[in-house]
Amino acid sequence: MEMHQIRYFLAVCETLNFTRAAENCNVTQPALTRAIQKLEDELGGLLFRRERHLTHLTDLGRLMQPQLEQVWSQTEAAKTTAKSFLKLEDAALNVGLMCTIGPLRGIGFLNTFQRDNPGIDVSLLEGVPSKLGALLHEGSLDVAVMAQPGPFDERFDVHQLYREQFVIAFPPGHRFEGMNAIRFADIAGESYLRRINCEYRDHLGAIGREIGVELRIAYRSEREDWIQTMVMAGMGICFMPEYSVVVAGLQTRQVIDPEVCRDVGLVTVAGRRFSPAVAAFVRAIKAYRWPE
Repeated sequence: MEMHQIRYFLAVCETLNFTRAAENCNVTQPALTRAIQKLEDELGGLLFRRERHLTHLTDLGRLMQPQLEQVWSQTEAAKTTAKSFLKLEDAALNVGLMCTIGPLRGIGFLNTFQRDNPGIDVSLLEGVPSKLGALLHEGSLDVAVMAQPGPFDERFDVHQLYREQFVIAFPPGHRFEGMNAIRFADIAGESYLRRINCEYRDHLGAIGREIGVELRIAYRSEREDWIQTMVMAGMGICFMPEYSVVVAGLQTRQVIDPEVCRDVGLVTVAGRRFSPAVAAFVRAIKAYRWPE
């Protein structure tokens, strides 16, 4: 069964006249008649009864009419959906975002992308790199923006977006306020607030052990805003990426000796073809000029 056969059948149902149906479909009457005869052969019975100048639906024709109308309607709806998708109208895009990336860093890009691509419906899903990588590989995410201390799995392509230094966050009036930068050794003896979702947590701990500085952990939390609020309350200090500050008044200084940085990148599945919406996002984020 072919779609043009269904179209011709429905045209005859509407007009009950083969000649007018052929005109409405912009085909010759013999072509329309042959198509309907082939459809009748496939279905195993006559669909129309032609008596002189009158055309009537047979019982089989009346039975098939609502079903073939549904097939035609669903096909047209599928075509409309596909056209909208390819034209970036109502196109869904699922973006994984590492939960330690500060919102202020990405708002400028997202605002620009929405302005330039109003038909793309972007959903942001936060998570740690291991979770985002698994969702990306299984297809639940289209792309992800994240970082990690070691190399990414060979299944992924990674495009660096920007580099970010780690800083020490502390409350106003802290002894660190008079320093231009903070050496790793300077944090010895401080109460430390651990950000549980920090992808560099183990890396920072290893640096401390290597130079003989033990981090005295006072609190742990998955919530970045809670950690920063506790810092402001004088409950301790913490390491954090420089662009992740969300609490007003929080003081930060760059960490040196050693300096710790992370490269935030766009991660996609190697070899996977992009939909138009994903391709638009990838082009836009690669071309975006991240503010210093």
